[in-house]
Amino acid sequence: MRAMNSSVKTLERLPLFPFPAVERITRRCAEISSFGLVSQKKSSLAGAIWSRMSQSLDSVQRSEGKAGAVLPATDAHVEEAIEAIKAEQVIAVPTDTLYGFACDACSSEAVNRIYEIKGRKQTSPLAISVGDVSDISRFAIVDHLPHDLLYSLLPGPVTLVLKRGDSSILEKSLNPGLDSIGVRVPDFEFIRSIARGSGSALALTSANLSGQPSSVSIKDFENLWQHCAYVYDGGVLPSGRAGSTVVDLTNPGSFKILRPGSARPETTAILEKFGLEEAP
Repeated sequence: MRAMNSSVKTLERLPLFPFPAVERITRRCAEISSFGLVSQKKSSLAGAIWSRMSQSLDSVQRSEGKAGAVLPATDAHVEEAIEAIKAEQVIAVPTDTLYGFACDACSSEAVNRIYEIKGRKQTSPLAISVGDVSDISRFAIVDHLPHDLLYSLLPGPVTLVLKRGDSSILEKSLNPGLDSIGVRVPDFEFIRSIARGSGSALALTSANLSGQPSSVSIKDFENLWQHCAYVYDGGVLPSGRAGSTVVDLTNPGSFKILRPGSARPETTAILEKFGLEEAP
């Protein structure tokens, strides 16, 4: 019994180990078996060994990252999402409307990866998502809009189409040939925190194959998990599959609804309150 306790204590002091250490574990098991312990004691020791191995493999997997790893969309996982964005990877995230694929909007490699995942033509534009309303002016022209209009519309389920302008820090490779950009500030803190931490804007598009129904749960696009660095689960989103309301605000004094989405009545009411007229 004293030999058994001594062996277990020795094992507990061993560091966590990755896969290459399996051969050393096997040799260690053989050494312990040579003590002539009864089968019950060997079983207990083997259980301890494999428990330590499991912890070690979990640790290695976590440090290296695993394509399609599903994690909760909580504050505890914001930092790893930010690191994935900075590493030019694609992640799947919940918003206040649908689940979306997101990446660094200033990385042509990551943006191309999103098009590949969706099977989408690169002539179809992507929107961007930023952390705060005050960030929009870094990427698009807002000087022609009534004061406080943006703060009345956002954060919320609205995509604003604005002119990029020469001062935009967006890469020219994002939506080439277009002088406008769709901008979102979702009313969902998880994605906003990622955008803030990235120091950039997130290229954002719905998490589904092109032409397929949009996703309100991660199960809806389970066949695409493998293409993402991480998939962040925010549960079933309650707003339905209509997506955000898309409104063109490129022309002073007017607006045009490009997609009704989930918030057209509220959006139209706010725009008209600020004196904008709907264009035919």
